[in-house]
Amino acid sequence: MVTHGDRERPRANAVFRALADPTRRSLLGLLRQGPQSVGELASHFRTSRPAISRHLRALRQAGLVEARRAGTSRICRLTPAPLHAVREWLNDYEAFWGASLAGLKRYLEQLPPEQFADDTP
Repeated sequence: MVTHGDRERPRANAVFRALADPTRRSLLGLLRQGPQSVGELASHFRTSRPAISRHLRALRQAGLVEARRAGTSRICRLTPAPLHAVREWLNDYEAFWGASLAGLKRYLEQLPPEQFADDTP
């Protein structure tokens, strides 16, 4: 089911789909070190170069990677701006966990101290 928020953020959905794959997350980690050719990136994996190219295509479609030609090579670089969508999504959960932990703290502070006594001999 598509909700109103999903229709407003198709790029965010593409980013989440791209990040769902561990190979793609590894590629982004490698690109954090700086631009690299497809061949350099592929050398870090046991997967075929065409498979790595397909992963890079998915990352490009999500806006997470840009590629340019340099002679016979294709140089890829990280474009982290789309990751802001992930941060915004996580912020809602951080607020949830902050409120939940604050509630747990209040509950524990209301318990009598003897409930925390160590019963070990």
